[in-house]
Amino acid sequence: MRFTSATSSDGVSEQLFTLGEIPGVLWTPEGATGARPLILMGHGGGQHKNAPGIVARARRFVVECGFAVVAVDVPAHGDRPKDDELDRIAAGNQARVEAGEDLAPLIAGFQALVARRTVPEWQAVLDAVQDLEYVGAGPVGYWGVSLGCGLGVPFVAAEPRVRAAVLGLGGASASAEVAARITVPVEFLLQWDDERVPRAQGLALFDAFASTEKTLHANPGRHGEIPAFELDSTLRFFARHLG
Repeated sequence: MRFTSATSSDGVSEQLFTLGEIPGVLWTPEGATGARPLILMGHGGGQHKNAPGIVARARRFVVECGFAVVAVDVPAHGDRPKDDELDRIAAGNQARVEAGEDLAPLIAGFQALVARRTVPEWQAVLDAVQDLEYVGAGPVGYWGVSLGCGLGVPFVAAEPRVRAAVLGLGGASASAEVAARITVPVEFLLQWDDERVPRAQGLALFDAFASTEKTLHANPGRHGEIPAFELDSTLRFFARHLG
């Protein structure tokens, strides 16, 4: 892990880093020492590790909970190079949708392909970040919606360090079989008028989680219109399960 820059503001330290070919950012309390809970955040499609929604949530996790937060660019996003294979598949999917095919299974196949790369990458990032004295091997949480949900479900299912997850804006056609392996507490966000993920698919994904503690938060609105108050709920959820 190589840090490339460090800045601090309002009590939050932000460090950009690279781990091999993976660019990422780590937020911690300014002057932090000792172990603390860590949240891995997965960004949405077409976004990146420093997208405004990621940064706003990360800073609140740090300031209000004292957590560390890490986010990385997934393949073909942010500071990652263009990926010809993924671009070809995305363009082909777009053409198929324009020809009348259902979007949901196309998204599912694309996310499953990307997840085969991101799951081991994110596990390597956890290893590196938890080796830092001011993060340590404390409990881990995961937050991700939309693409962050499609990639997050297989990650949470595969990673025993994750103790709680906030997921959402995803559907069962992408993740139901894998979701059945998740037993940690889950808070799931569903937009009732989602134009990208059919409501029935979102409800089916929630139903597929094997967690004995899982909560569905359904709000009116389209795919990208999660109400701001859901962040307050997320903070309480992780504070309760990660300490």
